[in-house]
Amino acid sequence: MQRSCKSIATSLITRRQFSSTATKSDEKIIASVLFERLPVVIPKIDPVVYAFQEFSFRWRQQFRRAYPDSFLKKADNRGQGDYNIDYVPAPRVTEADKMNDKKSLQRALDRRLYLLIYGHTYGASGEEPVWHFPEKIYESEGTLRKCAESALKSVIGDLSHTYFVGNAPMGHMIMPPKENDKELSTLKRFIFKSQVIATNKFDIKKGKDFVWVTKDELLEYFPEQAEYLDKMIISL
Repeated sequence: MQRSCKSIATSLITRRQFSSTATKSDEKIIASVLFERLPVVIPKIDPVVYAFQEFSFRWRQQFRRAYPDSFLKKADNRGQGDYNIDYVPAPRVTEADKMNDKKSLQRALDRRLYLLIYGHTYGASGEEPVWHFPEKIYESEGTLRKCAESALKSVIGDLSHTYFVGNAPMGHMIMPPKENDKELSTLKRFIFKSQVIATNKFDIKKGKDFVWVTKDELLEYFPEQAEYLDKMIISL
């Protein structure tokens, strides 16, 4: 005999309530945000790629079609007028690069930068502040994505210059309880990606300090998780 829809629903609700109770007592869920600034200028061409492009150009020049000089002169005159502006590219090396100012978004313009906060975090041993991503423990938010948005908002105050990439986390880490942890709870940290949109400065309102770092620099802040983060973060 088939079970009624009402009995099935009651069973699912009971299981969900039991699972929710177990989660609260045995583990904590944390939403973290990998806040990323994309490259501002085109990265330099790899020497091998540059050598191949130069070879290809010289090879094509050998077999290119010869045009009359009169035609080439007409082509050179196209686009000339009273509104010609000489294009001067922006410098790749900025004052922030020269000063090694890691609080500025105007550094490493051809690389991706990531925001790290210095302060107290969940799961850290002792009471000393550590470097970490913006994060928040999951409480009453409707989804983990909403929790991640709250975490980032508590750091920068306004999300109008941010873009969250998807609704699902890009990775997660499970941290078993430490021996000196009084609560003896397992931490499950889910990492979401968000990107900087059309701004070069944020008012960081949380933590004792902050830095904008490249991927290579970021891995130095997390020696224990460096191998995992290196695989998770795809960056130049």
